[in-house]
Amino acid sequence: MTGRRADRVVLALVVVANLALLYWPRTVDPGGPPHLDKAAHLVSFAAVAWAGSRAGVPAVVLVPLLVLHALSSEVVQARLLAGRSGDLADVAADLAGVLLGILAATRPGQASWRHDRAGPPRGGR
Repeated sequence: MTGRRADRVVLALVVVANLALLYWPRTVDPGGPPHLDKAAHLVSFAAVAWAGSRAGVPAVVLVPLLVLHALSSEVVQARLLAGRSGDLADVAADLAGVLLGILAATRPGQASWRHDRAGPPRGGR
């Protein structure tokens, strides 16, 4: 399997895991360590952001989609899933995960937010 194809398979797997986490009809286990739910949100969105970036989805597309998903998933949980509730702290964890995932996928010396077609600066600076 080629590198780009493997990256796309990983992206598909983490998207499915993210959707299962967010839209499961009820929380898996409300007990357990404090803030485990927030950590799961952070890791899940970080994984999607990282995998999407590695699979070649431009950050200018990926980030807005994940921000919209973070917000809409909490509305869906609050309004449409009887065993779930929406939580702004979950949105904050999701957004922190997006940031961490994008940062983790960014390689040093590589433009991640824009395409720099001009190349390196001239004049030896």
